[in-house]
Amino acid sequence: MMARSTLALPLLTCLLWSTASLANQADHIRTSQAWIRVLPGDLPAGAYVTLENTGDQVASLQGASSLRYTSTMLHKSSTEGGMGRMEMVEHLDIPAHGKAELAPGGYHLMLMKAQAPVKVGDTVKLTLRFSDGSTQEADFIARPANATDATH
Repeated sequence: MMARSTLALPLLTCLLWSTASLANQADHIRTSQAWIRVLPGDLPAGAYVTLENTGDQVASLQGASSLRYTSTMLHKSSTEGGMGRMEMVEHLDIPAHGKAELAPGGYHLMLMKAQAPVKVGDTVKLTLRFSDGSTQEADFIARPANATDATH
């Protein structure tokens, strides 16, 4: 009996370690303050969220998708010489045990061509996509065009 239990402990330890190493980037991301700024007509909407990485490795947001929009792109807004500009970016790194914010005037998800009108108060599900191929769904609350953050 003693020999079996002596072998079982190292085997169980190895199994736990190998399972822990299978965790993907999405498993370590916590979302908060997720909201969408809805603009009138067919204008694109901006999606904003705080991403917290609880893992020991950098996670990299590569983009997102939604059944409610034809396309979704990761963008960054900036101001140079008094001129506002926006450019598409390929990824946003979320540091280990740190945060990254998608917020007005900075990084954001650009949501193009809504399949049906999105109204203030609607919940829109976005699937966040990370560099290791993992994904995570998050609910974003639609806010009015004059909104500056996720609060009411």
